[in-house]
Amino acid sequence: MKKGSIALIVIAVVVLVIFGTGGMVVSRYNSLVVLDEEVSMSLSQIDNQLQRRNDLIPNLVETVKGFASQEQEIFNNIADARARMMGAGTVGEQAEADAQLSGALSRLLAISESYPELKSDANFRQLADELAGTENRIAVARQDYNSVARNFNSTAKQFPMNLFARTFGFESAEYFEASEGASEVPTVDFNN
Repeated sequence: MKKGSIALIVIAVVVLVIFGTGGMVVSRYNSLVVLDEEVSMSLSQIDNQLQRRNDLIPNLVETVKGFASQEQEIFNNIADARARMMGAGTVGEQAEADAQLSGALSRLLAISESYPELKSDANFRQLADELAGTENRIAVARQDYNSVARNFNSTAKQFPMNLFARTFGFESAEYFEASEGASEVPTVDFNN
């Protein structure tokens, strides 16, 4: 065969691969890439809201300390939980640290019931409102992430997409789940 004929055959094969049955490979791969990016973007939205909450916490703690300095254990629990949150590496670790931090924050906010002057402080009310709004944003971001993760996982597990996912190294997205005991209401005892 002549070099020109070989070049034409190679070009024809490339065109068939890209636009023929191989086009299906490219299309399916690109679909997985888009879904994987949506998972990453949704997880970063959770991270953004968790960071917003972590930024609010020191101001809230300092405000409460001004009125309730004897509540040192709660302040320590919040500091520990916040450090765990900042050091969380996986979605599961992040969910567990988030549950611990939420529990500690609920105990901190419950302190205001024992300190009427704290409850009436404008700075405390503003920070508590911002924190409540942030908690709502976190819940929505978690829900959005889990929805995108479910979409990615179900698409990547369906035949023949599972073959492409496995071939190209796409792994299932981990769901953002509450840790064990997160459904239990924390107890607050001001008698100790």
